Amino acid sequence: MDSGEERDLAAEREICGLVAELARRIDDHVRRRVVELELTGPQAVALRELTGPMTMRELALRMGCEPSNVTYIADRLEKQGIIERQAHPHDRRAKRLALTAQGGALREQLIKILSQGSPLAGLSYEEQKSLQDLLLKAVR
Repeated sequence: MDSGEERDLAAEREICGLVAELARRIDDHVRRRVVELELTGPQAVALRELTGPMTMRELALRMGCEPSNVTYIADRLEKQGIIERQAHPHDRRAKRLALTAQGGALREQLIKILSQGSPLAGLSYEEQKSLQDLLLKAVR
């Protein structure tokens, strides 16, 4: 292996470590911050990602988990009055998850709380956008 390949492998290894550490810090941040809202980390992530009515499959994709996991989370959020299941407008077999009025207010609180002290808060908007663009390029 030549020095260029070794350098590339070392850079890739370091990037993988940094991405994993950032993911861990974001997860820790979410779990610490949502305690005051009486939410679990997965409930908070679901609420953060529920930007409009969507199916459980769509929400699972956004959350990076299996739809069966979303079923459990959705059941708990529905019992708390945060979301409701609605008929899908184009598929009679499917249901969509939507925020209730209480859920919309809670989501607004959640977004404010998560932005405070976020691991990404030290980056400017432009830097966050650059990071987003690079990560999108890497995963596509």
